[in-house]
Amino acid sequence: MSVHFQREIDGLRRHLLSLCAVVDEQVQLAVRALMNRDEELAREVRQRDADVDQREVEVEEECLKILALYQPVAVDLRFIVSALKINNDLERIGDLAVNIARKARVLAAGPPVAIPFDLAEMSEKTQAMLRDSLDAMVNLDTKLANEVCRRDNEIDRMKRDARHQAEELIAADPDQTSILLRLLAVSRNLERIADLATNIAEDVIYLVDGKIIRHQEGE
Repeated sequence: MSVHFQREIDGLRRHLLSLCAVVDEQVQLAVRALMNRDEELAREVRQRDADVDQREVEVEEECLKILALYQPVAVDLRFIVSALKINNDLERIGDLAVNIARKARVLAAGPPVAIPFDLAEMSEKTQAMLRDSLDAMVNLDTKLANEVCRRDNEIDRMKRDARHQAEELIAADPDQTSILLRLLAVSRNLERIADLATNIAEDVIYLVDGKIIRHQEGE
């Protein structure tokens, strides 16, 4: 049974890593579509979402099959539990990439607008968090995972700053309300991606050390 079990675990790991790569690319493409006003690229992100959903279902089915057939314990059980949680977070990140792509399509169809707050920097930092959380998972690197968790506060601050700037600009020029609200929605989507990247990093720490660190900030 151990040989078959290990084969199943290795296959699950490969499929999960494949989903990681697809979702990471989805976020990159969605941000690029927004920044470059690329309507076709935004449409591509939406079309590729079905693949993300299908992969998420397949990974979940693999996890449940392994649990049912082999009843893993200890570190193997932690891996399956972590895989289930990370799988769900990756699918949600994919959905957020689609949300950004939708906003990108609408903005691309209108006249060029200056982005009043630094979405470029926020998107770069968010994508770096996502990449590092996935690298931490691949390499079982708890040091990097802890670093990702610490960086989440900066993204929260940037989202708050964007909201304050949007409120001031809307008060000064109500005609820009629609555009500003769409851009603000993008900042919220990025903040949620950062939150989910943090969740993945926390799951890496649980997988390696068996420690649940969620809700421990500030203790």
